[in-house]
Amino acid sequence: MIRPIVHARLCSLRTSRRAIFTPYARRAFSNAHARKEDPRLQDIGRSLKDEYAVVRDEYDTPKHTVVLAHGLLGFDELRLAGQFLPGIQYWRGIKDALAEKGIEVIVAAVPASGSIEARAMRLAEDIAQKAQGKAVNIIAGTEVVLDNRTQLNDCSGLDSRYMISRLKPGNVRVLSLTTIATPHRGSAFADYMFDTIGPRQIRRLYRIMEYFGLETEAFSQLTRTYMKEEFNPKTPDVEGIKYYSYGASLEPSSWSVFALSHSIIKQREGGINDGLVSVASSQWGDYKGTLVGVSHLDLINWTNRLKWFFWELTGSKRNFNAVAFYLDIADMLAKEGL
Repeated sequence: MIRPIVHARLCSLRTSRRAIFTPYARRAFSNAHARKEDPRLQDIGRSLKDEYAVVRDEYDTPKHTVVLAHGLLGFDELRLAGQFLPGIQYWRGIKDALAEKGIEVIVAAVPASGSIEARAMRLAEDIAQKAQGKAVNIIAGTEVVLDNRTQLNDCSGLDSRYMISRLKPGNVRVLSLTTIATPHRGSAFADYMFDTIGPRQIRRLYRIMEYFGLETEAFSQLTRTYMKEEFNPKTPDVEGIKYYSYGASLEPSSWSVFALSHSIIKQREGGINDGLVSVASSQWGDYKGTLVGVSHLDLINWTNRLKWFFWELTGSKRNFNAVAFYLDIADMLAKEGL
């Protein structure tokens, strides 16, 4: 169901993008300059710049099963050519790396779209079926960017929070939830999309999505107003469950897929972000720190290897390895006794 959406150009900016892509939006921002001028950077917690550049030799193994939950429009495995070719793994290399360290891993499968409530119900059912009563630690990942016009925020952290707090499934025992670049307080880019596209075009987009069998409720749930006034007040943390979170910051070049969304969030929220979610919105529970120079695609190991090849040719070193990052999360869970 993903491929037709690309052709339908979901959230298309064909006309509006040229109009609003101002010189300010094209500007590439400097990390060094931002650190000197922006006092809000004191709120980013621990700055994680090179900690996950390479995989270490040793990682502790958590006692309990790890559940990997994908974001909005994500999938566990996508097969574009049926059984004739290998499927595309959402968690590219991450699941296998965790398993090689002796960690029991469950990849949760939930609808690619739909309301937080519907996805949370499916998440609970999937964990109950696959975990068979075992206690689990949930790691909620990010979304997929389908093309340079289709950018959607992570929802799996919100699905998990709703499941834990509101559904309270008796056959699912959650010990911890770790969210990665989740818009716990909504996203200014979601606000922008609704403001720019307008009600008439929104209805048209929804009809296109529904034609391809996708539900549409989740998109309006990512706005800052909805999160502030509806979701967060009604979805408190559950005592006894540990909540961890990470954010990410990116200063994209003018030709980056995240250039437009980054500038919009920076203008509207006034803080650093990873191109889709601000650091302030990512923070929930025990905030473990901000990944510096890391995009949403980097976070799920979808970054083009060619990018790093040319990056290293310039004399720069690779500063982030998603496999090392997830192994370190597992190591953190182990050290917490989970």
